[in-house]
Amino acid sequence: MTDRIPVRELVQQKGLLDKDVVAVKTGEGKIVDLHTSVDPTTTFEVIRANDKDGIQVIRHSTAHVMADAVQRLFPGTKVTIGPAIEDGFYYDFDKPGSGFTDEDLAKIEKVMADIVSKDTPFRRTIVTRQEALDRFAKMGETFKVELIQGFPEGEEISVYEHGLGPRDTWLDVCSGPHVPSTGFLGAVKLTSVAGAYWRGDERNPMLQRIYGTAFPTKEQLDEHLRLIEEAKQRDHRKLGKELDLFFFDQVAPAMPFFLPRGAFVYNRLVDYVRNLYTTEGYEEVITPQAFDPKLFRTSGHLGNYNENMYRLFTEDLLEEGGATEKGAAGVVPHLQDAGFGLKPMNCPSHCVIFGVRKRSYRELPWRVADFGRLHRYERGGVVHGLSRVRTFCQDDAHIFCTREQVPAEIEKFLKFFYNVYKAFSLDKIDIRLATRPEKRIGADEDWDMSERALKEGLERAGLPFEISPGEGAFYGPKLEFHVQDALKRSWQLGTMQYDPNLPERFDLAYTGEDGKDHRPVMLHRAIFGTFERFLSVYLEHCAGNFPTWLAPTQAILLTVSDKSEEYGRKVQEALRARGLRVDADYSADKLGAKIRNARLMRHPYMLVVGPKDAEAGSVSVRSRDKGELGAMPLEQFAQQLLAESQPPR
Repeated sequence: MTDRIPVRELVQQKGLLDKDVVAVKTGEGKIVDLHTSVDPTTTFEVIRANDKDGIQVIRHSTAHVMADAVQRLFPGTKVTIGPAIEDGFYYDFDKPGSGFTDEDLAKIEKVMADIVSKDTPFRRTIVTRQEALDRFAKMGETFKVELIQGFPEGEEISVYEHGLGPRDTWLDVCSGPHVPSTGFLGAVKLTSVAGAYWRGDERNPMLQRIYGTAFPTKEQLDEHLRLIEEAKQRDHRKLGKELDLFFFDQVAPAMPFFLPRGAFVYNRLVDYVRNLYTTEGYEEVITPQAFDPKLFRTSGHLGNYNENMYRLFTEDLLEEGGATEKGAAGVVPHLQDAGFGLKPMNCPSHCVIFGVRKRSYRELPWRVADFGRLHRYERGGVVHGLSRVRTFCQDDAHIFCTREQVPAEIEKFLKFFYNVYKAFSLDKIDIRLATRPEKRIGADEDWDMSERALKEGLERAGLPFEISPGEGAFYGPKLEFHVQDALKRSWQLGTMQYDPNLPERFDLAYTGEDGKDHRPVMLHRAIFGTFERFLSVYLEHCAGNFPTWLAPTQAILLTVSDKSEEYGRKVQEALRARGLRVDADYSADKLGAKIRNARLMRHPYMLVVGPKDAEAGSVSVRSRDKGELGAMPLEQFAQQLLAESQPPR
């Protein structure tokens, strides 16, 4: 058997070891730190501090240093888990007494800086299951003991420690990887504290979660903190209130009320997609809201999605089932086939439409779109503004086609998708191929074929992608489109899913060229995803500064004084007659106050009119994006606004 050597030696032999290398990625795609022992023939690529993976290694290591500092400052505190997350890291603590305060965070940061300054190595040790149990039980770390007890028998267990010696050492059971030493962790900020149930179960103890972030340099950290502050100002919930777009009320928890201005933007987005469907070859249908549960039994939703469905039960069924929470998913498990269900997805009803008559291969591909409202029961802890709601509309469509047509349809959809996002100045898009989950329907060979088809479609389009293992839908794998906004945050919006299972479950068929029945393939796809979620992302991306074609009010007319009101009303009437959306402020406020109020509403244009404008038949134009444009004839401005009112193609 070949002797194993530390990764550090392997990197050094290749002449690749320098002060920025924090870990390596092996040929199998596993990220390991420099302490890990490997076979000398292992292929690898180095990961440096500024790499995406390198930053995550830094954050994971910083979480350990934070937990060390917490336990130094607050004896008796127990640790649980502390992972790196997309924008930073967190650690959950069981702290005696009261929770952590902002003053506590400042103290913790100070101790962390002292630990970092000592630049002690992270040391990795492999231990047996019993050694790990004994060690953490002796330390009184009951949560760690529970975690270790849940590890599969025979699984390798590693312990990481840092510090100067036996009396100045902090350790945790952890799979790693970690940076070579604490000196790599200079740019750190603890950001907030929140409550979190142990293992996410509300029946378990409530813990204190400290969030933080870390970067290789202070400059990167400062930029990140600047973006966080900018994000607070762009929060779509804040903008929704300021711009009079939508609100929420407990009479319908997590279900938005769209006000007239918000409803205009919402419907404009729907119309934008609907108009593109004509050239893209889609036909629109309207389907019911509630269905007999046998539909969802056929589709597989009752067995795989019931906990997320709203069910309609009569009083006698509720009494029989002993339900206490009307409408919530799964409240009467043994009556799954009794109560009607509000549809969480459109796909089952589209299968019904396809199967209502005999279809020919000449009709394929058939692209069917639906803007029907959907309802899904989301737990209270995950709903968030418009980005996660319980009632919504998708720009939902399904493509029924032959297997041979799949690559072309995927390629066609990808072009459609990218053109739409380019129109909204969302150009940075990452694609992930989400593969089969544990809870799924269909045979493995169908999943093999489905995953291969999506992979080939991406390769045919020349688009890079990552694999997200186990993240597919229960009926098929999917492509997830993660879109980066102006603040460099990533949002999962559009999807495309390959599904051979629903056509099978609904026994769908088309007549082929050979006169025989054949099973179609079903492609699920959405460009925006849900209009609610897209609007939440786009609001924050553009900071509420809608382009002229999408803005609920395209221009607001401001009078210098009441002497200009008569002319102002003539201007407003003339522009509205051209189909332009123009509001006005005829109040007695001074012009400066009117301008300040108009700026807060982020209208694309302000039109100031006074006696000289009335005499010349002009308007003085201020552009939100370009500044002062000066006086121009009314007809010239009308033509300019009409040109900007056309949605992008």
